Amino acid sequence: MKPVRILVLILCACFVSVAWGEQQACKIHTPVGWAEFHRHNMQRWNPCERVLGVNSVGSLGLKWSYATGNIVGSSPAVASGVVYFGSEDHNVYALNAKTGAKLWSYTTGSFVYDSPAVSNGVVYVSSYDGNLYALNASTGAKLWSYATGSSVTSPPAVTNGVVYLGSFDGKVHALNAGTGAELWSYTTGNAVFSSPAVTNEVVYVSSNDFNVYALNASTGAKLWSYTAGNGVQSSPAVANGVVYVGSFDDNVYALNAETGAKLWSYTTGGAVSSSAAVANGVVYVQSDDFNVYALNAKTGTKLWSSSTSGSESSSPAVANGVLYIGSFDGKLYAFGLK
Repeated sequence: MKPVRILVLILCACFVSVAWGEQQACKIHTPVGWAEFHRHNMQRWNPCERVLGVNSVGSLGLKWSYATGNIVGSSPAVASGVVYFGSEDHNVYALNAKTGAKLWSYTTGSFVYDSPAVSNGVVYVSSYDGNLYALNASTGAKLWSYATGSSVTSPPAVTNGVVYLGSFDGKVHALNAGTGAELWSYTTGNAVFSSPAVTNEVVYVSSNDFNVYALNASTGAKLWSYTAGNGVQSSPAVANGVVYVGSFDDNVYALNAETGAKLWSYTTGGAVSSSAAVANGVVYVQSDDFNVYALNAKTGTKLWSSSTSGSESSSPAVANGVLYIGSFDGKLYAFGLK
């Protein structure tokens, strides 16, 4: 099979430059990089980027590429100068972010579709072989693995020493990040594709059973659920007490994070499987109608939309006045937000 390449652009569209932003938090508390699918703020937004922006993004060019043995559908995680991602060639890769040189690879039993999560020197990554793997971030050595009992394409989330992920058998799992021991599991009515969003001791996760769930992070007890009009594979984004999520019923929903009550919904022209990026009072989301939308976070009113030439399932990311989005037309798009 023809090798597939992961590409990195000059100045690196993985948003690893940190300066003053998000007040003192970016300088003191925010780790350099984008260490998991949601990033630490559950909103796919990097408020710390100050190098790559509206005036410089147009000069991006290819810096390096790395060929894997099959399709790369995994969103890279970037931590401590290393790019971590998976491939359908069954491998997890660690590359030097500056040069693209391979540092290590680890072979799982099947496809690796989803974004790894990196925390405290450990790479957590799920595989279609039904396992979550914990790998040494420096060497790739396996520390432990956990068998979910079903295939996994849910990007894990790590917080407060716990790893959260979903699986095809409809379960949400909470595991001890150090040992892999199961702390609890919760069973939904269908496959869980989404990455959990964890904040304020609550796990927000969507299921293909048409529901969005809020679970107690310590016990797994259900706090509430909201039923959409079709399957929900979008990973929830949480900001300012609101959960934003897309559905295959073509809608973007805003739900009260405490109660699950619907605050608003916006109907696009196609299924919404991507996770929203939320920044500065705006929700950015892709739809299979070939458009990316900017919606007022409080009201759901459309501020603008822009089309691409391919269908959309990639999740947008926002940094320093620029929205980045991939497309099935083979292109990476950058939209100015000002």
